[in-house]
Amino acid sequence: MSGCGTGSCGCGSTDSSAAAAPASTLTPTQTAAYEALVAMMADAPLQTMSAPVASGPGALAEIARVNGVALNAPHEVLDEEALRQRACTELLRQAAQQAGLLLADDVSGTEGAISTEASNAIEQLLDRELPIPDPSEEACRRYHEAHPAAHAQGERAQLRHVLFAVTPGVDVKQLRLRAEALLIELRCADDGGAKFAEAAAQWSNCPSGQQGGDLGWLTRADCAPEFAREVFGSAEIGVLARLVHSRFGLHVVEVVAREAGQQPAFEEVRQAIALTLRQQAWVNALRQYLQLLAGAAVVEGVALDAAESPLVQ
Repeated sequence: MSGCGTGSCGCGSTDSSAAAAPASTLTPTQTAAYEALVAMMADAPLQTMSAPVASGPGALAEIARVNGVALNAPHEVLDEEALRQRACTELLRQAAQQAGLLLADDVSGTEGAISTEASNAIEQLLDRELPIPDPSEEACRRYHEAHPAAHAQGERAQLRHVLFAVTPGVDVKQLRLRAEALLIELRCADDGGAKFAEAAAQWSNCPSGQQGGDLGWLTRADCAPEFAREVFGSAEIGVLARLVHSRFGLHVVEVVAREAGQQPAFEEVRQAIALTLRQQAWVNALRQYLQLLAGAAVVEGVALDAAESPLVQ
């Protein structure tokens, strides 16, 4: 394994990444899907509403609310993604109360925390509201044929990246605009990689920036799961055409070289494929469920995708 060695940028070991990740209120499988959902919502077209902004020493931040329940303290300024995460959790907590799975006197804690009872109730609610059938043998085989490299054994990639870290108080919209502008610039560069190294040294919030963004040879196991999902399982070489989202921020990623590894037989990866398809279905179902909850709620100070009627599963 190579990488920056800090485990704080998406390229560290999975143990380091897990330690850096926020505490989960869901099961491990649901947590992975929830992270994917947050990334999807961050990319979706949303109504224009600004995140809480403080304007000077002692200034009060705008309070975001779901059905009157505050999502942040008066002096707590959050970026849009953090607000969406809290809003989604609060929608689910209130839905659990309405379903009789959680006592009415349960309240949200500070800094987005919820009670153990609320966490358990949310899990019961999602198990009840989002039943996901096992994918068919035919669906699994189609996925295997369409994604031959998805479960390659021994797959490695030599990577460079520029990390735009998402930290408390950062203007995520401006950060994304800067990252997207750099992505276009580096994809258009034809200088043998010199401009990428300069950009990493200037902009990257990862220690690897001082080595031109070089992460060396990495495997899936060396990366945060959401980073690995975007980088591995394809044949792309060069600067990827999209920003890679991770829990640490936005990455401009260059694949310098790949080693495909060995392609296992379908029977060897049948269970892994089924888990992937179930997770994808769960993400879609959760997103639609949250859209319905948001459509029926009074949401203030945070932009959420909302729907007023049931959507097609």
